[in-house]
Amino acid sequence: MTEVSSLTGRLLVATPALADPNFDRAVVLLLDHDEKGSLGVVLNRPTPVDVADILEGWGELAGAPGVVFQGGPVSLDSALGIAVIPGEKGAPPRAARRRTGARSPVPADPIGFRRVHGAIGLVDLEAPPELLAAALGSLRIFAGYSGWGPGQLENELADGAWYVVESEPGDVSSPDPERLWRAVLRRQRSELAMVATYPDDPSLN
Repeated sequence: MTEVSSLTGRLLVATPALADPNFDRAVVLLLDHDEKGSLGVVLNRPTPVDVADILEGWGELAGAPGVVFQGGPVSLDSALGIAVIPGEKGAPPRAARRRTGARSPVPADPIGFRRVHGAIGLVDLEAPPELLAAALGSLRIFAGYSGWGPGQLENELADGAWYVVESEPGDVSSPDPERLWRAVLRRQRSELAMVATYPDDPSLN
């Protein structure tokens, strides 16, 4: 089998040609990607449901808008928490600013948090919220997720269904998710920035 270069932590941005209504103008954060398949969450599908209405204790930690997001068409009855906690997975200790060369330790991630990429990680929603409250930079709750079997995402990429771009920690907690598709494209230093101007309905152009 051909080795798959991991795209974990990157964004899949739906191209205007993507016909699947589940992913129309979707921005997907990939949480796992290897030869066994891919898993991610759609960052720009807010629902009318408040987090506080379904997960006691987590509502006040969720960033605005404090609603549940639809992470994708798979397992809509399950909840997934994505948080941003400053730091880096496996980061070496920072050198103390002393001539002695002493190093200061990197604080351990809080219980209930598993770092996925950079500052982004998964939250154990079974853990007491207060264990994470002090460390959280932001939190978002998703119902369901987006999944691809082995080679499925690679085929979609080859068909031109997605743009693959770097994520930023602020993408997870964007306060204006409906505009995230255009915002992510607009910040690209390439011809992709022009795609951000693509009309919602080309037939009206």
